[in-house]
Amino acid sequence: MPATFDCIVLGLGGIGSATLAALARRGVRVLGIDRFSPPHEYGSSHGETRVIRRAYPEHPDYVPLVDRAFRQWRELESETGRELLTRTGLLLTGPRDGDTIDGSLRAAAQHQLDIVEIPRGETRDRFPHLRFEGDEATIYEQDAGFLRVEDCVEANLEAAAAHGAEQKFGETVLNWSASEAGVRVNTDRGDYSAGRLIVTAGAWATRLLSDLGVPFTVRRKVLLWHPVDESARDAFASGPTYMFERAGGVFYGFPCLDGATVKLALHTGGEETTDPDQIDRQLHQSDVEPVANALVPRLAGVDPAPARHTVCMYTMSPDHNFIIDRHSRFSSVTLAAGLSGHGFKFAPTLAEALTHLSLEGRSDLPINFLSLARFAV
Repeated sequence: MPATFDCIVLGLGGIGSATLAALARRGVRVLGIDRFSPPHEYGSSHGETRVIRRAYPEHPDYVPLVDRAFRQWRELESETGRELLTRTGLLLTGPRDGDTIDGSLRAAAQHQLDIVEIPRGETRDRFPHLRFEGDEATIYEQDAGFLRVEDCVEANLEAAAAHGAEQKFGETVLNWSASEAGVRVNTDRGDYSAGRLIVTAGAWATRLLSDLGVPFTVRRKVLLWHPVDESARDAFASGPTYMFERAGGVFYGFPCLDGATVKLALHTGGEETTDPDQIDRQLHQSDVEPVANALVPRLAGVDPAPARHTVCMYTMSPDHNFIIDRHSRFSSVTLAAGLSGHGFKFAPTLAEALTHLSLEGRSDLPINFLSLARFAV
């Protein structure tokens, strides 16, 4: 007979680990399964840091969700004693009519966010380690910063375990099924049954949720750590997180955290991959050139040759917005998918929404714009 639980969570990265913890706090008899041992470097929730900000250019309706997430990350810090969220400020620069500046300003105006536009003559004095072009607009969000990714996942898994959640690592899900009696999950090590199932499988959602008919696309994304000259390290250590919109895409970077390098990446674009198990994890010159040519010249004292790298994956929905909903065919199955490279910061709030949807069939959180219904034909 398969082991039986109230709920099973498939995938324990950023969203899955937070969901496991949220369910366990509710007293749910819950099992979490991951094919690796999180936090790990094989999916989408690794690479040391992720930006967290409120002025959301992707869609203004994300603002209430991320505002709640800020508070919930602080609550998780108090619960676990870990430092997870660091406020550094976020500097955004690019064309005034570009997606980054225009979208951020619209979100700030709609939600009365504390965003300031920095006059052109002041940018060099305030941020001497960053270089600006004369025709760009520059705005600053003081309360933004970054999350420590692996620490966040570990903190959620610790909280889940403390509240009684069972966790299975290194176990690959082969398939799942749902019926009026509940759900059943088959793995390479055993079978499990439960009343409910929540799928938070990242790039592997392309397999586990193929019956939805939503065309997810998985992109290979490379994160780079570039050496910083000793003369510029203090400025980068105390400076903000930054995002530059340029002709070649949207680039971003972080303060110097290790005393020697800064993490840089291209947010847009990315090579499509059909199999997350076979993604190319080697570094190629074509991975380095966009950042070296478009972003590094804007950063004083940064070497264009990276010292190290890692590869993660963006799982893109058709409109690049999340899907947070119950399965279209099975009311016992709930899912988070297609987070499109900007979902990690929302993890505790999306976990709350998934818990509500799974246990009560609805959520009062403002997630209607993330429902599956928008893809109905």
